[in-house]
Amino acid sequence: MTDPLRVVIADDQALVRTGFRLILAEDGIDVVAEAANGTEAVDAVRRTRPDVVLMDIRMPEMDGLEATRRILADDPQRTTRIIMLTTFDLDRYVYAALTAGASGFLLKDVTPEQLTATVRLVRVGDALLAPAITRRLVERFVDRTPETTTTYGGLNNLTPRELDVLRHLAQGLSNAELADTLHLSEATVKTHIARILAKLGLRDRVQAVVAAYRSGLVSPETNNAAPRPEV
Repeated sequence: MTDPLRVVIADDQALVRTGFRLILAEDGIDVVAEAANGTEAVDAVRRTRPDVVLMDIRMPEMDGLEATRRILADDPQRTTRIIMLTTFDLDRYVYAALTAGASGFLLKDVTPEQLTATVRLVRVGDALLAPAITRRLVERFVDRTPETTTTYGGLNNLTPRELDVLRHLAQGLSNAELADTLHLSEATVKTHIARILAKLGLRDRVQAVVAAYRSGLVSPETNNAAPRPEV
């Protein structure tokens, strides 16, 4: 039997926290703490060591971005995953949240089924966002950050095949599509992705997509040259 999934909810609106807590509890997910601002969120995570944090981006005293940076700085083993909460689709802060180390984001009007499924998905290390959605976010904001040319030293440790997998991953391909495109089995693709994440010190494939853009391995122009239909 697996250990119960433990969650911290950080949002400055009490009604949001209460609603999310009730939804998660109904699905057997344990909310171990709540926080009304970023400072409380950091303290709650240090105290309870949850599996997942639902983190509002905009909060008083300390916003969700800074709280995310501090929480992940305290978590070198990458055991806690953070889902950012926002009221706006493609919020301009979302890219900053992803680069800070968050595993993705949810709109606050998410359905109960989507909320619980997403929390469980992120707990096991899968991406919250579909890679294609992440790609759109990165393409929209990557040219607005001064860190676009950030060098990921770990790229030098990737094999040619791993670099190829990362390039295709950044284009929004699923594991099945990667396997088909690169003529590999899905199991092999998963192994390559796991090794890429380990070598680059990344939490999940969302972070891998961001890294591919920020390192210059791929660019919006490259991906826009051959657009893929959304499904």
